[in-house]
Amino acid sequence: MPSKKILKELAKLAERMEVAPGKKVSLKKDFDSKDRIKGVDKKAMQEMLAEGVEYLAEAQDKLYAQDRYALLVIFQAMDAAGKDGTIKHVMSGLNPQGCQIYSFKAPSAEELDHDYLWRCYKALPERGRIGIFNRSYYEEVLVTKVHPEIIQKQKMPDELKDKGIYDRRYDEIRNFEKYLVNNGIRVVKFFLNVSRDEQKRRFLERIDTPAKNWKFSSSDALERGCWPAYMKAYEDVFHQTSTKYAPWYVVPADDKPMMRVAVAYVLAREMTRLKLAYPKVGEAQKKELEEAKRILTSEK
Repeated sequence: MPSKKILKELAKLAERMEVAPGKKVSLKKDFDSKDRIKGVDKKAMQEMLAEGVEYLAEAQDKLYAQDRYALLVIFQAMDAAGKDGTIKHVMSGLNPQGCQIYSFKAPSAEELDHDYLWRCYKALPERGRIGIFNRSYYEEVLVTKVHPEIIQKQKMPDELKDKGIYDRRYDEIRNFEKYLVNNGIRVVKFFLNVSRDEQKRRFLERIDTPAKNWKFSSSDALERGCWPAYMKAYEDVFHQTSTKYAPWYVVPADDKPMMRVAVAYVLAREMTRLKLAYPKVGEAQKKELEEAKRILTSEK
């Protein structure tokens, strides 16, 4: 169990990561991609992560048994920030029966024939489950903003492809997430904040390591040229869609072990805020259990 001092520092880190509702932020000035808890070495972070995963597994068991709430976890990031690794390490102890993961790529022909929330809406977690979105409907106010030609190719009435489209979408997303929360689905959103220099280092490592070549494509390098536009798009997203009921957390991602601990801590805190408990057993069911026990223990 981490010391009270470490837990206090983790709470402070979570406070620094959380975007206050309606606040205009600067990723460069307000968030440090190298932020971490001082005095905690790699071994200690591994132990903290293991304890966090253990707690999440226990909370998930109650979530699944209770069958009242659901948890939707959204990960957004620039390439090589560590989304896949974070999902793998933080969710490693969860029961696969109660957890579902979706990675959203470019929309298919079928998806383009629906509204932009459709493919994510039908992937929402059932009650009792944890749903993880690797990218999400936020791509429609991020990638499309950096590459506006995508909007022009979408199957929408031309009069809706105007300058007001993003203000409308921010409003739609806020309302959508409010709807989810009002129906028992807790929404937690993480932006893994990797620096441009660290992304470059990781890209070069992927190129130089044969086993990692498959992770890299030339388009990844080309998108680096749009870095300032992406940062501005993310800042707008945080300002417009970080709410009390569905907060954004900007997680320092240059140090992967620290990033995973921070995500695990926030998820554990969010699970604690849900009123999770195992279903109560009524008197009739208790009598049934006692009878079942009697039958089992009387077997020869």
